[in-house]
Amino acid sequence: MKQQRGFTLVELIVVIAILGILAATALPRFIDVQGQARVAAANGLIGAMNSAVQLCFSSWVAAGSTGGTCAMVGGTPTVASGIPTADAAGIGTALGNFTGFTQAGAVFTLTAAPACQITYVAAGTASASGCQ
Repeated sequence: MKQQRGFTLVELIVVIAILGILAATALPRFIDVQGQARVAAANGLIGAMNSAVQLCFSSWVAAGSTGGTCAMVGGTPTVASGIPTADAAGIGTALGNFTGFTQAGAVFTLTAAPACQITYVAAGTASASGCQ
């Protein structure tokens, strides 16, 4: 008579229970990644805005600090004292391509999370809200 080898039902249930516990503790860490991604996207756009403002202002100063526009590679944004205005013709043009966001005036909304909004102020600053 040949003796069969294998796992008993109890051993299989114990292994499945351990895997379930491991999955239950690891899953919340992966779910939180979405919130971190929204915050990172918002911070990325704010950084891009800050860079665009500095480049536009530098271009405006280099051109003699006159006129209502600044020269940039992507176009000529409308400016007030060298700072892009809070509209599509100002900061929207200065940014050029801001994929993943929609713009309505001075407010940029993350397409994947409509509650996440970045507001640009004509003074050259930006702030995020609802991006947790």
